[in-house]
Amino acid sequence: MFKNLIKIAFKNLFKNKGVTLINIFGLALGLASCLLIVFYVVDELSFDKFNTNANRIYRVNTDISYGGNASSYAISPPPLASEAANKLPQVEKAVRITAATEVRFKKGTENISEPKVANVDSTFFEVFTFPILHGNPHTALAEPHSIVLTEKAALKYFNNTDAVGRVLTMANNNENFKVTGVIANMPEQSHFNYDFLISMSTNEGSKANVWNSFIYSTYLLARPEADAATLSKSLDALFQSHFEKQPGFNKAAFAKNGNYVRVNLTPLTDIHLRSNRQYELGSNSDITHVYIFSAIALFILVLACINFMNISTARSANRAREVGVRKVLGSPRKMLIFQFLTESTLVTLVAALIAVLAAWALLPAFNNIAGKALSINLQTIKWLLPAIFSIILTVGLLAGAYPAFYLSAFQPIAVLKGKLSTGFKGSVLRNSLVVLQFSVSIFLIIGTIVIYNQLNYIQQKDLGYDRSHVLVIKNTLGVENARALKNDLKQIAGISDASLSGFLPTGTLRQPNSVFKSRIPVPKNAVFTEIWPVDEDYLPTMSMKLSQGRNFDEGNISDSSKVIINETAARALGYAANPIGKSLYYEPERGERDTAVRELKVIGVIKDFNFKSLRDNITPVVMMLQSNNNALSVKLQGADVKHFLPLIEAKWHKASPNQQFEYSFMGEDFNAAYSTEQRTGQLFLIFATLAIVIAGLGLFSLAAYAAEQRNKEIGIRKVLGASVSSIVSMLSKDFIKLVILSFLIAAPLAWLVMHKWLDGFAYRQNIQWWVVAVAGAGSVLIAFATISTQSFKAAVANPAKSLKSE
Repeated sequence: MFKNLIKIAFKNLFKNKGVTLINIFGLALGLASCLLIVFYVVDELSFDKFNTNANRIYRVNTDISYGGNASSYAISPPPLASEAANKLPQVEKAVRITAATEVRFKKGTENISEPKVANVDSTFFEVFTFPILHGNPHTALAEPHSIVLTEKAALKYFNNTDAVGRVLTMANNNENFKVTGVIANMPEQSHFNYDFLISMSTNEGSKANVWNSFIYSTYLLARPEADAATLSKSLDALFQSHFEKQPGFNKAAFAKNGNYVRVNLTPLTDIHLRSNRQYELGSNSDITHVYIFSAIALFILVLACINFMNISTARSANRAREVGVRKVLGSPRKMLIFQFLTESTLVTLVAALIAVLAAWALLPAFNNIAGKALSINLQTIKWLLPAIFSIILTVGLLAGAYPAFYLSAFQPIAVLKGKLSTGFKGSVLRNSLVVLQFSVSIFLIIGTIVIYNQLNYIQQKDLGYDRSHVLVIKNTLGVENARALKNDLKQIAGISDASLSGFLPTGTLRQPNSVFKSRIPVPKNAVFTEIWPVDEDYLPTMSMKLSQGRNFDEGNISDSSKVIINETAARALGYAANPIGKSLYYEPERGERDTAVRELKVIGVIKDFNFKSLRDNITPVVMMLQSNNNALSVKLQGADVKHFLPLIEAKWHKASPNQQFEYSFMGEDFNAAYSTEQRTGQLFLIFATLAIVIAGLGLFSLAAYAAEQRNKEIGIRKVLGASVSSIVSMLSKDFIKLVILSFLIAAPLAWLVMHKWLDGFAYRQNIQWWVVAVAGAGSVLIAFATISTQSFKAAVANPAKSLKSE
C-alpha cells in the first residue's frame, strides 16, 4: 500500500511540474535561510560553553557613579581576586587577566608586533578549560617570565608545537621569557582570544594593594553549591570593607550625592551576549540579535509552510475531480489524507536536500558577511541530521495537513458537478495567512530601514574629530628616535601634521584613573577619568577643536604641568563656568618615576568627542603633555592617500630597519568598532528580502486561488462588458485591504521593537515617520504587483472557456 502511495504521489507531482517546482523552491528557500540562521544562533549561544566549569565561572564587574556620571566596567581592583579566593568560602579559585598592548617579540633579526598577548595569573588553567599540549598546566604560569603559547604561535616562532624550554625575547625591553607550555588554539567561541599568556607575577604592579584602581579582568570559579546572588553580595561587602578603609575616605560624604562604587558578577556564559561594559576583553554581540534572527528563522519557516498550503488549495480544482472519482470508487477519506501527506512529505524531503546543499554552498559567503567561521563538521552533523529529519516530518505534516484535510473533505457529487467550496472571501484562515505573511514582511522592512538609518547616522555623525585621511603607524615603541621619524614624515609634501601618542579616539588602549579637586587624593574629591599622554601636535592632527584656552606648546617648559580637559571633565570637576587656570591633582600609578601627587593647571578645554562606541555616553578625558610612542598618527592631504605609503614606509625602514611596517587608516578602525552592527544590518537586509520574496510567492498563490474560484464570475462580467482594469481592481482590492490591515498590526510592533534596539545607543537617530510610510507604501506596491500578474491573466482569459459548462 505504501509503495502504491509513493507511486501515485510521484505521478501527481510530475503531472503538475509548475506547482511542484514552486512548492519545492519556496520550501527550499525557506529551509536554507532557516538553516543558516540556526548555524548563526547556535554559534552565538555556544560562546564560552567549552569550559568544563562554565556554569560556575563569573566575571567581576565594577559600577561607578560620581558627580552624576554613571559608568559600568568589566574590570576590578588588583587585590580583589586573591582576597575573594582567601576570604569567601563560596569561591574555589580566582584568576586575573589583563591585555598587554604594543608587545613585540624577536624572530631572528625581525621584531614582530603581537596584538594577542595577555598577563594571567597562575590559576588560569584551573579556572578555564584550554587543553595544554605540552607542559604542566598547574605550574606553567607560576614563575615570573614564564610564557604559554598557542599552537599557532609556537609554529610561528619555533616551527614546532613542542616549544617547552625554548626562549622568546620581547623586543620592547629585551626581556627573555621561558616557554613553559603550549596549548591548542583558543576556540572562536571565546569572549577573549590570546596567542601568548605571560605569567602575572612578571608584572610587579599586579601585587599592588590598591582598591581604587580598576585595571584587571577578574574571574571567580564558584564552588558547586554556591549561590550566584549570595556570592555577588558577599563579594561587594568584601570590596566595600577595603574600599572604605582608604585614607581620608568619608563614606557618608561620598554617598551624599548618590555617588557609589560597587562590584557585581556576570556569569561567564552571559558575557558574549549580555555584557556591554567598558574595557571588555573582546568585542561582544547582543542577545537581541539572537532573538531577532531566531524570530526571522521561525517566520521564514512558517511563511514557507503557508505557501505550500496556499498553492495546494489554490490548485484544488485540478484535484477535485480526482478526489470525487476516487471517493465514488470506494477510497476512504483516510487514504486520501495519507496520499496528500505523502506528497507533501516528498516535496519537503526534496526541498530539505536542496536546502542543505544550498546552505553548505552559501556558508562561506554567509561567514564573510556575519564575521563567523562556521562549518559543517562532525559536531554540526550530530545535531544537524536529527534536526533535518524533524524538520522534514514537521514541515511535511504541517504544510500538508490543511490541504490534505481540505481536499479530502470534498463531497463527490458536488465536485463531479463542478460545485467547489466557497471562494476566497469565505476563508478566515486564508485571510489570516495573508495578514500574517505581510505583517512579518512589513515588520522586516521597517526594521531594515531603521538599522540602516542608524548605521548611516553613525557614519555621518560629527564625532568631534576628523578620522578621514589619518594613517595610524603602529609599533613605534621600538623606534629609537620616534620624534625624529615624526618630524621627517612632516617634511613629506601632502602630510599636514603628525602626532605621537598612545591613545587614539578609535583605539582600544585605555588608561582609567582618577584626578582630584584637592591635593588630598581621597575618593570624595575624585573624578574617574581617562588620562591621555599626548604631544603638542595631537589636536591639529585629529582636527579637534578647543572651546576655551589654548593648545600645548612644546617650547614652553611649564606646559609639562598643564592639562587640557574635555567639556565633560570640566563639568565633573565643577569647573564648567571658568575652567582655565583651575587646578586638579593627579596621583601617578606606582612604578612611575614621579609618585608624588602632582598639581596640574588647566590651560584648555576641548570640545567633547566620541572616543568610545556611540552606545556609550562621553566620559571625562584629561590630556597631559608627555612623551608616548605607542602610535604615530599622520594626517594626509588629497584624495589619493595610497601614494603616501611607499614614502612613509621608506622613512620607517630607515628609522627602524628591523621592524615590520604596520599601519591602518583611522576611518577603517572606526568602522571595525561597529562591525557587529554593520553585519547585523546586512544579514537583516538579506533575510528580510528572502522573507518578502517568500511572502510574495504566498500572495501569488492566493491570487491564483482567488482567480480560479471566481473564473465564472469573471467570465460573466466580461460578457456583460466589464473592462480588464475593473476586473483587476475587483480581484486586487480584497488583498490590498488585508495588506493594509497587516500594516496596522506590524507598524506599532516594529516601532516598539526597533525603539528598544535603538535604546542601546547613547547617540541615535529617532525613528522617522517616513520610515513607517515607506514600509506601508512599499508593501502595498509589492502586493499589488504580485496580485496584478494573476489578476491580469484572469481578466484577459476567454470567457467562453469558463462558461462552456453552464
